[in-house]
Amino acid sequence: MVMFPAVRPRRLRYSPVVRAMVRETSLSVASFVYPLFVTFGSNVKRPIQSMPGCFAESVDVVAKSARDVHALGIPAVILFGIPERKDEQGSGAYDPNGVVQLAVREIKHAVPELFVITDVCLCEYTSHGHCGILEDGQILNDPTLELLARVAVSHVRAGADMVAPSDMMDGRVLAIRRALDSEGLATIPIMSYAVKYASAFYGPFREAADSTPAFGDRKSHQMDPANRREAIKEAAIDIEEGADIIMVKPALSYLDIISDVKHAFSVPVAAYNVSGEYAMVHAGARLGWIDYEKVMMEILLSIKRAGADLILTYFAKDAAKILG
Repeated sequence: MVMFPAVRPRRLRYSPVVRAMVRETSLSVASFVYPLFVTFGSNVKRPIQSMPGCFAESVDVVAKSARDVHALGIPAVILFGIPERKDEQGSGAYDPNGVVQLAVREIKHAVPELFVITDVCLCEYTSHGHCGILEDGQILNDPTLELLARVAVSHVRAGADMVAPSDMMDGRVLAIRRALDSEGLATIPIMSYAVKYASAFYGPFREAADSTPAFGDRKSHQMDPANRREAIKEAAIDIEEGADIIMVKPALSYLDIISDVKHAFSVPVAAYNVSGEYAMVHAGARLGWIDYEKVMMEILLSIKRAGADLILTYFAKDAAKILG
């Protein structure tokens, strides 16, 4: 092996032109998906305190926000609903006139070119805050599947371009795929939250979506943060059931998992740069401890470098302005 001084890696670092030419990983706005929170009412734009720059918006306002997102070159949004009323069955999730369904119609009317993805789950809509039907304090997996399939179909009938089940119930991708196909919606792709960990980084999101469980936790269905091999198992099952894109959530503490999934499968991989990750950067920047823009871009680059094809991130608008 040739040693110093013949080998000088710094030769390719002196010039910014050469650094750009040999850069192995690059970020693009085309990779971003921006999350939007839609709620009931009119002319509502309620700040989310733990997520600076993010808002819970009524249907009329969220359509304007979607237009702004598209103007920045961001190709897609994912919608989360905050209903006016909740019940044991989460019926607002599959109501044809629910907040997400209304928002999808309004956004597709206002910005037809914007790709609209919808989160498919029940936790924002159930009075107990859990992701499925409860009986004696336990989530019933199989009866929940029917409701999730109804949610997905209702979203697509409203105009959604893609559905993203986030509940982590066993068999839900297959149930949704069959329901969509039986309704003549076979061209609609599914982006599955296949590898979703029971993470402490979801706190700000649960405040935003008012989806904190009334009791207990979600460890019976979300993955143990200690497990790595299980991620491959979960992703393989969802791909076999018909998932078109596999998601890993969260992103920053699970870069190894993103890399594992990317190398194991040939389907596109998405990563969710979650609310707690976003909030930490804002908090550190507010205290003057870190440079907001530099840390934001470094985090997004690390997610991309790990293997993510798509990045769901609350940073999308700020990053898009930097990337141009």
